[in-house]
Amino acid sequence: MEIPYYSLKLTIFSFAIIFVLRWAWKILNYVWLKPKELEKCIRQQGFKGNSYKFLFGDMKEIKKMGEEAMSKPINFSHDMIWPRVMPFIHKTITNYGKNCFVWFGPRPAVLITDPELVKEVLTKNFVYQKPPGTPLTKLAATGIAGYETDKWATHRRLLNPAFHLDKLKHMLPAFQFTACEMLSKLEKVVSPNGTEIDVWPYLQTLTSDAISRTAFGSSYEEGRKLFELQKEQLSLILEVSRTIYIPGWRFLPTKRNKRMKQIFNEVRALVLGIIKKRLSMIENGEAPDDLLGILLASNLKEIQQHGNNKKFGMSIDEVIEECKLFYFAGQETTSSLLVWTMILLCKHPSWQDKAREEVLQVFGSREVDYDKLNQLKIVTMILNEVLRLYPAGYAINRMVTKETKLGNLCLPAGVQLLLPTILLQHDTEIWGDDAMEFNPERFSDGISKATKGKLVFFPFSWGPRICIGQNFAMLEAKMAMAMILKNYAFELSPSYAHAPHPLLLQPQYGAQLILYKL
Repeated sequence: MEIPYYSLKLTIFSFAIIFVLRWAWKILNYVWLKPKELEKCIRQQGFKGNSYKFLFGDMKEIKKMGEEAMSKPINFSHDMIWPRVMPFIHKTITNYGKNCFVWFGPRPAVLITDPELVKEVLTKNFVYQKPPGTPLTKLAATGIAGYETDKWATHRRLLNPAFHLDKLKHMLPAFQFTACEMLSKLEKVVSPNGTEIDVWPYLQTLTSDAISRTAFGSSYEEGRKLFELQKEQLSLILEVSRTIYIPGWRFLPTKRNKRMKQIFNEVRALVLGIIKKRLSMIENGEAPDDLLGILLASNLKEIQQHGNNKKFGMSIDEVIEECKLFYFAGQETTSSLLVWTMILLCKHPSWQDKAREEVLQVFGSREVDYDKLNQLKIVTMILNEVLRLYPAGYAINRMVTKETKLGNLCLPAGVQLLLPTILLQHDTEIWGDDAMEFNPERFSDGISKATKGKLVFFPFSWGPRICIGQNFAMLEAKMAMAMILKNYAFELSPSYAHAPHPLLLQPQYGAQLILYKL
């Protein structure tokens, strides 16, 4: 029996109308109804903030204030830097107090500053998860930092052997070698009477070389292309983060989109080549003792034990992402720690003298080893104080995926939680009136005593998801600072401009110091 033409036409038209109305409702709910519902709920919880603005929320003002903040350096009379790197958050707290919220597009983010609530959020990592990144931001690196629940647990288990302390001790010669290479380069340009040098590129080279050797067994020169591509990708991602994400936008052939995809493909090809060499070595009975070699051996062992069960082991693409994360996280964060340490020791020469005296007393002309690095109490105090004032990860984002009780709060699904690391680490109520000042003495009896047992110092995050490379970064930083202090005295150049950049708190205009060979 044939369906009359007009009936078929009516049916198709009806389905089309239903389809359009369904999507119209979803869009309306996403850009207006849901945000207004969330706003009402979080205001009832005692949070204050701007009223929701259609689609953009606070993003236009966040972008405008960010660009304005980066247009000029700031006063270096104190270390209150977070108004420069988080200007809109600073303004919101000024206007509404700490119990406030901001709008990242149609999604509200509430500020969590109570140490007990911060501790609960970071402890319950299966409940409070990272907000999903946009497809474009995932072009940089995902790896363990971007995974959740069971997948995160699997990757963490496979990565742990590579970052075991016994393995890290074997990497100290690589750290020392890269520091010596940097010192050799400096020696060629530093005159007997002192020379002004931007030390930032030298420190970036140092940490890139260190991660190349310890992770991939290659030198910085061999990994230079990978480093440059990852750095460019990060800059492009920072641009993306200041705009509203529009689904499907990544498919448009814009100049930025095309470049980001090109970088992604080039980086993947470079890392895949390194992985294939390591796999070939393992198949030939060799056991490379670098991070990648240990990871691949751990991964192969698990796959062999469980067969093709997808719940175990990593795919080749997942290994690639972990390698990209090695390179990015292992280089950028440590170089940031080192550069601010040198800058702050210029500003506080008495601490530079104390640190140098300790290094010379512990090492003298002897080789640097793990036990001696652990004797550097003053250097450790200084590094902790720098991490307090200049944490590369100065804010942590988490997402509420279902209605959740947090302390006395009842948070609905769809709300983000913003844990402002830098705000807690600069809080005068917690650290005293000198919270904005460089005072390593506060860590003289360790971190627990300095924080009075509260979670107010977490530059590497905290809880189950604490940065797996924390010990790696601290060992590398101690080694580098010990060797720099042994060989050079340094002071700030008059041309130095204080300008911490939101991109991992890198010095926006470089770090111009005057170095004197000892």
